[in-house]
Amino acid sequence: MSFYDNLLRVLPSVKDPEKVPSTRQKLLWTLIILVIYFLLGTVSLIGLDPQRTATLGFYQTILASDMGTIITLGIGPIVLASIILQLLAGVKILNFDFSNPADRAKFTGSQKLLTIVLSLVQAVIYVKFNLLVPLPGMFWLVVLQVFFGAIIVMYLDEVVTKYGIGSGIGLFIAAGVCQTIIWRIFSFPIASQGYTGGLLFQGISLIASGATTELLSSVLLPIIFTIAVFLLVVYVESVHVNIPLTVGRSGMGANFPVKLMYVSNMPVILATTLFANVSLFAMVLKNTAVANVLIPISNFLTAPYELLQNIILGVATGGMILQALGYTVVFVIICVIFGKFWVEVGGQGSENIASQLQSSGMSIPGFRRDERVLVNVLNRYIPTIVTLGSIVVALLAVLADITGAIGTGTGILLTVGIIYRFYEQLAKDQLFESGNFLKQMLGK
Repeated sequence: MSFYDNLLRVLPSVKDPEKVPSTRQKLLWTLIILVIYFLLGTVSLIGLDPQRTATLGFYQTILASDMGTIITLGIGPIVLASIILQLLAGVKILNFDFSNPADRAKFTGSQKLLTIVLSLVQAVIYVKFNLLVPLPGMFWLVVLQVFFGAIIVMYLDEVVTKYGIGSGIGLFIAAGVCQTIIWRIFSFPIASQGYTGGLLFQGISLIASGATTELLSSVLLPIIFTIAVFLLVVYVESVHVNIPLTVGRSGMGANFPVKLMYVSNMPVILATTLFANVSLFAMVLKNTAVANVLIPISNFLTAPYELLQNIILGVATGGMILQALGYTVVFVIICVIFGKFWVEVGGQGSENIASQLQSSGMSIPGFRRDERVLVNVLNRYIPTIVTLGSIVVALLAVLADITGAIGTGTGILLTVGIIYRFYEQLAKDQLFESGNFLKQMLGK
């Protein structure tokens, strides 16, 4: 065994459950981790000058981070590590056979190791380039706090994956977006700081002043499109194609549903995180020669937030519209690439699904019972669905950003998708437990 394999083996990891946790236990673990995450977001870093802490705006929501606290880096290092390894595997610099459990375990270990390295690197970058400004003599103390905070988040994600519902990445994003939406709508005005309050109080003020156009563009449209995006994503989540199957020798009929959102929302998470890191490096290298290249790229890769409101108010320019079109094309292409990688990494490709169906005694009516036949039939559906699903999820994200939906369009899209996945997982777990209970009753 190589040194690298030994290194991966000694990395601490969360112990796998001895038996599948019950639905109640999964809910309890998910709630506990969520509470811990919110508490970490209230713990300020020691030795930091809070008055000079930078904010990353929209990217803090997507990265589930809170600048100046223990969760300053959020899920950024985890997702960036996944992106880097997927790219290296995609161009065959690293060879992983994702149909092989050993290789998939090695990929997971490599991602954890790279996450640790990136956490340290990003912690140094944040402090070195004054996104976080330490008090005199506190440089390394702040760096270590940010670093260990990122490691804690990594293991919280692992706990949710093994003992909770869904993944920690999705849970933290959804929680952050929900918090943002509630604050954006219902927060009270703070006169001493010149804060006019959430949309509710802004709407009351605009009605009193008779500013109808601003009321429509700044208050009503964000709320309307937030609801519209929610309903649209729920509808798209329900679109699927059924592949007919037979079970065992009895030939009992069944269906294997291939959803339009087969890739879930992971392509958007990965693409948005990639764009966030480009913007981050453009920000920290703004006084260097590299910035001359990164800053234009960063500006181009900025989502066209509230473009519709600008059009209504008559302040949108041709440059804004062209930038929005260019961003949309690039974003869709990147999402399709990540969608294809994610399906292979997650073991959702045709070969993996065919193997699972074959081992479950399922076959396609009218075809002989052969795994290769299953692969050929699934290849008619899954690659096309992956591409279409990645395009749809990317376009939904861009559309929602253009309309200025509360919590950002991408945030709303991710949150609705994540909550929908939680619901599906809960339904499956309850069905599984009901089936086991029925078997026990019949056995008795």
